[in-house]
Amino acid sequence: MIKVIITEGTLDKRYNELNGELYFTETHLPAMLKQARCTVEFDLQQLMLKDSLEMMDADRDLIRQACISSAAQQIVITHGTDSIVDTAKYLAMIVHDKTIVLVGAMIPYTINESDALFNLGCAVTAVQVLPAGVYITMNGKVFDWDKVSKDKQLGEFKYKPGN
Repeated sequence: MIKVIITEGTLDKRYNELNGELYFTETHLPAMLKQARCTVEFDLQQLMLKDSLEMMDADRDLIRQACISSAAQQIVITHGTDSIVDTAKYLAMIVHDKTIVLVGAMIPYTINESDALFNLGCAVTAVQVLPAGVYITMNGKVFDWDKVSKDKQLGEFKYKPGN
């Protein structure tokens, strides 16, 4: 069974047609897994629906505790892309015996041409085949947590220079 910890970010946001803002109402993970026809067994745990720019160390500690207390060895964490590397680093310092894959999206699931479903599929596959460690998957790539950065100009994740 794969544990999915929902913390969120863009993946779960909705678009407000009246003011053009993005906001949270609920997680889309059950609908996404159903649409993807994914038959893997999941244990979903919604910790928060928070923009990652607002995430603090107290939030990261909640995520860490959820990882440690879970019996699952394979964990996927949905997370906003702006501070996903910070959370991955925080987890990597403490959790060493589980495979943890953090995933996000640049475009919300509810908006056409979203990368959310593809990224989630990559994370679900990656968590099943990778050894213990902390990883980030975006743009069809799997990155070691310490070898990735977000290119805000291109809107994608890339290997850090030298990797």
